[in-house]
Amino acid sequence: MDDSGLRALLEHLPVSWWEADEQGRVVERGGGAFTDLPTTQRFLDRARQEMSAQRNSRDDGQGEDCGDDHFLVPFDGRTFRVTWPLGERRSSGRTRGIAVETDTQPAGGRRYAAFAEFADFAPAAAFIRDRDGCYLWANHSYAHLYGTTAERVVGSRIEDFDTPSDAAQFRALDQEILSRGKPVRHHLRYHRSDGSTGQAAGHRFPVEEDGQACVAGIYVDITEHARAMDQRREAEENLRALRDHSGLPCALLSVNGRIEQAGPATAELFRTRLSDLVGRRAHTLLAATPDLRPLRLAWEALITRRVRRVETSAVLLDTAGRQRRAQLHLTSVIGPAGRVAHVWAVVTHQSIAHEAHPPLTAAQVRILSLLAGGSTNGEIATSLKLSRQAVDYHLSRLRDLLGAATRPALVARAYVLGILAPRAWPPLPATAPHPLGSL
Repeated sequence: MDDSGLRALLEHLPVSWWEADEQGRVVERGGGAFTDLPTTQRFLDRARQEMSAQRNSRDDGQGEDCGDDHFLVPFDGRTFRVTWPLGERRSSGRTRGIAVETDTQPAGGRRYAAFAEFADFAPAAAFIRDRDGCYLWANHSYAHLYGTTAERVVGSRIEDFDTPSDAAQFRALDQEILSRGKPVRHHLRYHRSDGSTGQAAGHRFPVEEDGQACVAGIYVDITEHARAMDQRREAEENLRALRDHSGLPCALLSVNGRIEQAGPATAELFRTRLSDLVGRRAHTLLAATPDLRPLRLAWEALITRRVRRVETSAVLLDTAGRQRRAQLHLTSVIGPAGRVAHVWAVVTHQSIAHEAHPPLTAAQVRILSLLAGGSTNGEIATSLKLSRQAVDYHLSRLRDLLGAATRPALVARAYVLGILAPRAWPPLPATAPHPLGSL
């Protein structure tokens, strides 16, 4: 087309003009109907098929007569009135043609236009390719995977967007679909335009387009989901390794105190099988001692989100009826709804297992604390405002209760039985708040 002013005008109208050689290849093009040469060529190929079909229909006395060399051509949900050839054939053998988009939908044209528009803007990536790997249609989500537009995808081939290895894989999948004639669900990897690797899951299936067998696909990009699942699996593996191989007795508790997970060290601590431990109520493993009340208060604070972690103590009870005092570290686990879903309980320190002895009085525990700190009997009596005879009596009674013949042995037994806190100085009862517990 020689008139530059007319060319500029047609660029803004739903019109396509072209010059084609004797083989029907577009040599020159313009107009605002199509944005690129591949789309114009694909339209021209479609127009040649439609013109041949409509000529045959007119010869049989069927179909709509639009006049000599005038044809209605449906293309990608649009309808064009085509005039081709336009004027006489040039000396070079080229022919000119023009297509004007109309509002008329011919009989047998594209149905379900509303669905077609929905598919164009659906979040799932979708495409149609012919058996040669040429894109006949692609929606915006599919083009977005490759950082381009749907108009640029149509008319291109697989190799124009994918690496050679990916293109070979996708062509093999297409051939599998065409040979089987059945849909197949795939989970595949592909390379993005920025070089990163993506993952997609979806279906690839055979369709018929313009009388030829083609392959269609619809996929959801699951790259971020797969990455999140990989990270979750890694975190679970790390946590499982810590639970099973750290040597620390630990258990995952539900908010109602039932054991959902536990490590081998926990089963060993309570002298039972792991299978018998999981599903059991945690309170059945605790001895009825005065420090149960602080433990319950700490638990309430955890599950109501007033605190995230608590360090406290309790007397544990194994299946043989033996007791041992333990330091517990409790940490809440927040669920997706922002509520506490679980509580991890870890035993950080523990005394030796022993037969239950009569509970010590507050005075006896205080005497043990002062004794462990190096106080003499007289200093203990002065500090507690007791007589020397009363202190001597309590110490004698403590040696009997704890099975210790001497003062050093009495102090040692107080520590190994968990009566005195192992990490406190000056010595403190194990049930007293730890000086570092608020950190």
